[in-house]
Amino acid sequence: MSRKHLTLMLLASVFTLCLLIPMQTANAEAPLREVTRDVQRKVVKIYGAGGLRGLESYQSGSLISDKGHVLTAWSYVLDSSVITVVLDDGRHFVAELAAADPRFGIALLKIDAENLPFFSLDKGVSPKVGDRILSFSNLFSIAAGDEPASVLSGYVSAITPLEARRSTFPSAYQGPVLIVDAIVNNPGAAGGVLTDQEGNFAGLLGKELRSSRNDLWLNYAIPIAQLREPIEDLLAGRSRPAVDPEKEKPLSPLTLTHLGLVLVPNVLDKTPPYVERVERDSLAEAAKLQPDDLILYADGTLIPSQKALIETFSYKDRDDIVSLTVLRDGQLVELTLNELK
Repeated sequence: MSRKHLTLMLLASVFTLCLLIPMQTANAEAPLREVTRDVQRKVVKIYGAGGLRGLESYQSGSLISDKGHVLTAWSYVLDSSVITVVLDDGRHFVAELAAADPRFGIALLKIDAENLPFFSLDKGVSPKVGDRILSFSNLFSIAAGDEPASVLSGYVSAITPLEARRSTFPSAYQGPVLIVDAIVNNPGAAGGVLTDQEGNFAGLLGKELRSSRNDLWLNYAIPIAQLREPIEDLLAGRSRPAVDPEKEKPLSPLTLTHLGLVLVPNVLDKTPPYVERVERDSLAEAAKLQPDDLILYADGTLIPSQKALIETFSYKDRDDIVSLTVLRDGQLVELTLNELK
C-alpha cells in the first residue's frame, strides 16, 4: 500500500471517528434529558412562613402519590396558616400539613389533586460511594411558576452518620446520610430529591446544617432506606393528631392551668406549642418541662399547634398519665405527665 493510500485511509478513519463521537454523546445525553424532565414533573415548590430576618419562605418537595401527597423537610416554612404548593406545570394549591416526624426531619403535605406523576418509594435505590447522582430542588426560588426545578449532578462522596447542627442546636436526626459533592445546601433546596441516573428516589435533601466537626456547610441527603418506614407511618396516619369525635370528653379534663403550664402567646392559627413558663410546684414542673421546650407529641400523636394541644388535652382526664415528646436545644426529650400519681 502506497503512502498516499495509507494517508487517505487514516484521514477517513479520523473523519468517521469525529462523526461518531458527537453522535454517541448525543445518544447518551438524550436519555438523561428524558430522565431529568420526568423527575422534574414530580418535584414541587413550597411557600409558607418566613421572610423575616433573612429567613427564606420557600423550600422544595416531591410527590409520593398520585393523590397529592407531598414529602418535604420539616421546617419553619411549614409553620404557616397558608402553605402553597406549586406543581411543575404551574398550578397552585393550598396544602394541608397532614403529618410530620421531627425525629427524621420530614413532613407530609396533602393537596387536593389526583392523577399526578409521583415517585414510587418501592423503587428507591441505595447508592454507594462513587455512584453518580442528580439533585432536584427549587434553589433560590428561581422556579416560581411552571419553570422546572434546578438540577445538579455529582457523586456520592461518603456515607456517614450525621453530626451536624443548625445555629447552636444539634440535628435531631443523627443516622446515616449521603454526603455528595454537588452544592445542595443552598436556600430552597431543603425537601428536594436526590436520584440515581435513572431518576429513582435515593434520598431527601435535608435542611441547611453545618458539620459539628469542622463548621462547614454540609451537602447531604437522608437515604430513602432510612425514611421508608416513617413515611409509611405518615401516609397511614399513625402520626396524625387523633381526636375521636365519638369519644366523650371527661368531666375534669386536663388543662394548661391545671398543669401549671404557660405557652407563648397564641397569635396565629398554628402557633407552635412553645413553653413560655412553668409554674412552681406544678405538675408541669414535676414532669420536668422547661421554658422554650417545643411540645411535638402527646401520647404518640403529632401536636402541630397550641390549638391541637389544648384539644388533645381536652380528651384526657386530669389524672391520666400522658407521655410527651419535646424538642429541647435540638434534642428530643421524653417526659411524662402525672407519672408520680
